[in-house]
Amino acid sequence: MRIEYNFNLDQVDVPCFSVEAEEGPQKLFTLTTVILNVLAERPRSDVIFHSPNPGDLPKKVAQFKKILGSAPAAPNFDFKQGESGSMGSSYYMWLSIHATGAGGQG
Repeated sequence: MRIEYNFNLDQVDVPCFSVEAEEGPQKLFTLTTVILNVLAERPRSDVIFHSPNPGDLPKKVAQFKKILGSAPAAPNFDFKQGESGSMGSSYYMWLSIHATGAGGQG
């Protein structure tokens, strides 16, 4: 499913994104660049990782954090794990990313 929309980030308190943990690394690279651009304008963004395999979730979150931290102009980050659980055969895990320190707003 693809959804397109147009609005300014200043109209959203906390921008949220979703990524399926089963998908390949290209999704994590795309998500990382989006998050970096959002955190340049907003102090926080939330991401929900989801997968039919609960073991995928912590691995993808760790990979995402590694890619995010490798950005040359990235601010410092504070990560807060949110709620996790399941709905039927799909598992999910929320992660809040806060920009802190130099370059960050938080």
